[in-house]
Amino acid sequence: MTSMVDWEVAVSLGGRVAGPGPVVTPEEAAAAVAELRADADRSTGLVREFTGLAAGERTAPVLVVDRQGWVRANTEAFAVMLEPIIDKLQEKKGAPGGLSLAVGSKVTGGEVGLLLGFLASKVLGQFDPFHDPAGRLLLVAPNIVHVERELKADPTDFRLWVCLHEETHRVQFTAVPWMRDHLYSEISAIAETVDPGGLFDDGLKRISEAVRGGNGSVMDLFSSPEQKEIMDRITGVMSLLEGHADVVMDDVGPQVIPTVAEIRKSFNQRRKGVGVLDRVLRKALGLDMKMAQYRDGAKFVRSVVDKVGMADFNAVWEGPENLPSKAEIADPSAWVTRVL
Repeated sequence: MTSMVDWEVAVSLGGRVAGPGPVVTPEEAAAAVAELRADADRSTGLVREFTGLAAGERTAPVLVVDRQGWVRANTEAFAVMLEPIIDKLQEKKGAPGGLSLAVGSKVTGGEVGLLLGFLASKVLGQFDPFHDPAGRLLLVAPNIVHVERELKADPTDFRLWVCLHEETHRVQFTAVPWMRDHLYSEISAIAETVDPGGLFDDGLKRISEAVRGGNGSVMDLFSSPEQKEIMDRITGVMSLLEGHADVVMDDVGPQVIPTVAEIRKSFNQRRKGVGVLDRVLRKALGLDMKMAQYRDGAKFVRSVVDKVGMADFNAVWEGPENLPSKAEIADPSAWVTRVL
């Protein structure tokens, strides 16, 4: 059966939109790849020692990729995450077939490719939990080199700093094996509540409205009470994961990264200094919310750890019932009272 999304079109267009990244010599590229691989390996022990979470060595592969490789990896992840929506639409009475489906899938593939192409020039690293059998860690070498040059950061320090954050995500999902299935079940639950026929069209409409000066966001698609309840749970989980990783990278950093304070200061300034179009697209895609997840999640983790210590904080990983809600992220004492 023809898919509702032509993923190869998404890969091709996304790669072209992303561009190649900064100019590096073959020797510089090889050195960056080797250093990032070594830093990812080194980070495993550093994360385990700080957090108390034990993930086996190389339980999920580390891939150092270019922008095009990141786009392809994310089309594969999207295919997994969107499968419930696509299946629902294809089973729907009156769903398109034949030529209409083939044409529509290429259009939708192009739309997905445009979004991934934009993101591919921004992302430094990512853990993909849905890649079988245990996920995979992606480090986007051109973007890491670009940002370290832009910040005038020490490359050795900056690369380890990035790897500490991304390796924490690998540890979260491999040391806490139920997390992957839990997150997928939440995504599947929200898929059951949306109109799949309008999902892509409405999302792109909101993005185009935002670019023209409106206030739309793709996240506004999930506006029913049931959808908001699920999205609040997902926001709580993602805030925990992102905040926890930020705490690790900044608290472990001073032990092994001499310039970590300067890197964090420059990195935060860079986030504020993006261009107008970049800010508009981030808002339309809901990426402003992701920045809030880093900030609010880190505050939650620090508050709980300061109050009860890391060992008791780790109760958060014992089961889905112990995950903080969106409200508890903003009120850490409420989580402590409920769980501990």
